[in-house]
Amino acid sequence: MKLYELATTPSARRVNLFLAEKGIEIERVPVDVRAGANLTDEFRAMSANGRIPLLALDDGGYLCESVAICRYLDELYPDDLALFGASPLERARVEMWQRIVELDGLLPAFQAFRNLSRIYQDRENCVEAWGHESRARLQAFLPRLEQRLGESPYLAGERYSIADISAYVLMGFLPRLEIEVASMPHIQRWLARVSQRPALGGG
Repeated sequence: MKLYELATTPSARRVNLFLAEKGIEIERVPVDVRAGANLTDEFRAMSANGRIPLLALDDGGYLCESVAICRYLDELYPDDLALFGASPLERARVEMWQRIVELDGLLPAFQAFRNLSRIYQDRENCVEAWGHESRARLQAFLPRLEQRLGESPYLAGERYSIADISAYVLMGFLPRLEIEVASMPHIQRWLARVSQRPALGGG
């Protein structure tokens, strides 16, 4: 297998953190998204959404969308981490919080950054007003995350999961939007806890 990626992007970082948690090594192929390498006919023939990360399979097929890639690799390399949950209820809660973080956190963060920075104005219509609205929606979501992490050590419950990986990636993206969470003690405690994981450079 090969993973086509740009390691600094949030979506690729999510897959890389997942791989690090599971100890999986996959050949990386860098894709210069800023230069439009993902817009070529060759890349679009491989990727259903024209984006990275993209996993090239040994049978000649391809998988895109970061969580789909993580789910496939989790099934392919089962372990006791259970990053997608270990029971029917746990799996449902992981899926629930993963979707909440994705739709109410990461998506507006991406929309805010792309529309305000105009980084891809050469290939998409950037709407400054939508960027400001997306940033406001993200800011409105963070207190909900703070509340949840005051109720549970991890987003889906007692166990670290893909939902926490997604939320951690979101936290790392906030400085690009000049948003800080220093005044949110539950998020700070959670960040300190997850930062100790070996996959994140902790002990």
